[in-house]
Amino acid sequence: MSENEVIEIGPLKLEEAVAGVNLITMNRPERLNAINPDMLEAFEEVFKRLEQSDNIRVVILTGAGRGFCSGADLVEAATHVDHEYFASADTYLRKIQERYGGLILGLRKIPQPVIAAVNGPAAGGGFAIALASDVRLASPEAFFVASFINIGLSAGEMGSSYFLPRLVGLSRASEILFTGRRVPAEEAERIGLVSKVLSKDDLIKEALNIAQVMLGKTPGGLRLTKSVLNDTATAQSLHAAMELENRNQTILVISSEFVKRVTDFAK
Repeated sequence: MSENEVIEIGPLKLEEAVAGVNLITMNRPERLNAINPDMLEAFEEVFKRLEQSDNIRVVILTGAGRGFCSGADLVEAATHVDHEYFASADTYLRKIQERYGGLILGLRKIPQPVIAAVNGPAAGGGFAIALASDVRLASPEAFFVASFINIGLSAGEMGSSYFLPRLVGLSRASEILFTGRRVPAEEAERIGLVSKVLSKDDLIKEALNIAQVMLGKTPGGLRLTKSVLNDTATAQSLHAAMELENRNQTILVISSEFVKRVTDFAK
């Protein structure tokens, strides 16, 4: 894939915005980029490519049109309630629920840092996608909704009960999850859910600025930083977390890139 070339994988558009940075756009604007089986399949394919790529080092994720992602396409799902997938809880778990969850696991598994440029509503699964990203930016038009509880489901969906308390604290997370209310962009910035709120015109520009800074780091540094953030999130103790950190630093400290950078720094 060459720089600025756009390819489509199902309802996802991929563009190497600058060398080393993939811009992924969820492209179902007529449905506020709602997730359907085609989009799940497309994400699975994209994740396979990214896992194997040494050239793409940072990912920016956004939505086409006026929304980021409105979650699962409930209109489409409602027309298929008599499908075999709904025949039993076990079948639904394997064929649907775990596959939606796989989208979030895939985001965390790929080695590239993911910057979510939230350009509009991020509801349900879209909210979960934003939470699972490494960095979140938002436009003033964006808002966040853990909408699962509003349709009779548990608010613990697609990692939301895992990520949100770690980002904003348990009390705030509990209130957001139990009420299913909208969290506007300004509040999201204030409570630490997003890093910055920028105009829509500046959203991708700032995501690219952050990506360019990341590109100035070593490939190993980026990959192992994401790895250690994943692993220490569930570490049982400070000692366990430091064991992981010590392993990563030992791997990188003997690299030629480390020696070169330290030598340049000392000049």
